[in-house]
Amino acid sequence: MPNPRPSILQMRPYRPPTDERGQMLRLDFNENTAGCPGSMIGQLVNELSPELLATYPDYEEAQSHLAAFFGVSQDQLLIANGTDEAIQLLVNTYVEPGDEVVVLQPTYAMYRFYSEIAAAEVKEVSFLEAPGNSNCERVLTVRLEDILLAVSRKTKAIFLPNPNNPTGSTIDIETVKELLTSVPNVCVLIDEAYFDFWGVTALPLIARFDNLFVSRTFSKAFGLAGIRCGCLMSKAENIAIMKKAQSPYSVNALATVAVMAAIQDRKWVDEYVSQALDGRKLLEAGLKEHSFSYWKSDANFVLFNAVEFADLILQKCREAGILIRDRRNDLPGALRVTAGTPSQIQRFLGVLEEVR
Repeated sequence: MPNPRPSILQMRPYRPPTDERGQMLRLDFNENTAGCPGSMIGQLVNELSPELLATYPDYEEAQSHLAAFFGVSQDQLLIANGTDEAIQLLVNTYVEPGDEVVVLQPTYAMYRFYSEIAAAEVKEVSFLEAPGNSNCERVLTVRLEDILLAVSRKTKAIFLPNPNNPTGSTIDIETVKELLTSVPNVCVLIDEAYFDFWGVTALPLIARFDNLFVSRTFSKAFGLAGIRCGCLMSKAENIAIMKKAQSPYSVNALATVAVMAAIQDRKWVDEYVSQALDGRKLLEAGLKEHSFSYWKSDANFVLFNAVEFADLILQKCREAGILIRDRRNDLPGALRVTAGTPSQIQRFLGVLEEVR
């Protein structure tokens, strides 16, 4: 038998619970619960041709449209196969075996995943808990000094989703600036997968900080999780280096057509975001009504403490055709619910009424 790399043997496998989701109400993966813009489907059908599928993808037009959409120059943007490939490219370009990376705990699993494949050491910075604006609301924060304490001469990258998944916590831009200034030789990725639900971005800072990388995805607000397309933005010099580590055709032609159509229908996306934010308010109010504490979120999901009712809630939700995410491995009693539309959230709250 061939011998795998030691770093692979030591990894815990990542197995997302994606089976049997087709006909369920998907409040588990923070996807757009209304689908994608209908105009995008029409555009995709119009562009679909034997030539498109038989030809290797050409990214020039998509590069131009996406750069204009994000307000950056074309040489500051890299189109990736989802944010996951952007994370992988950053690790492959800058992190060597034995180097260190810094992540939050809990956070998105792919930062650790790609770092461990690269045989890097992953250092975690834990959140601190504080009371919120009500008896049921709680707040998770991370301190800049704790992040800096985790940084050493071996640190090559810091991964900060903003808002963070699964907590929904955010880091203000002034703190981001302080961090970038404090670690000028360390790559800092600000993962803005949930930007559309918060509206605060570090993107304008790429002109000022050589070590800043900002990623965006079309898998959340834009409803294109199945397409697998995202963008990574940084100084032009950084992007040029990272493109050397990228497969030349990692993003398929249909994905580029889909995202170009999606960014033209911003009205549809804005309307969905508004519904999701209304759904989040309704969800928080419902959790409070049923005396479940929850953590303040600026994303399209809410993490709450189901205490001893967690197994029963998961069971009742599945029986009702609703999927939510078990995050008890991250925080005791924690379940996460995607903030879908108000009517979808009402279905979930109906389950809570049966439980408590």
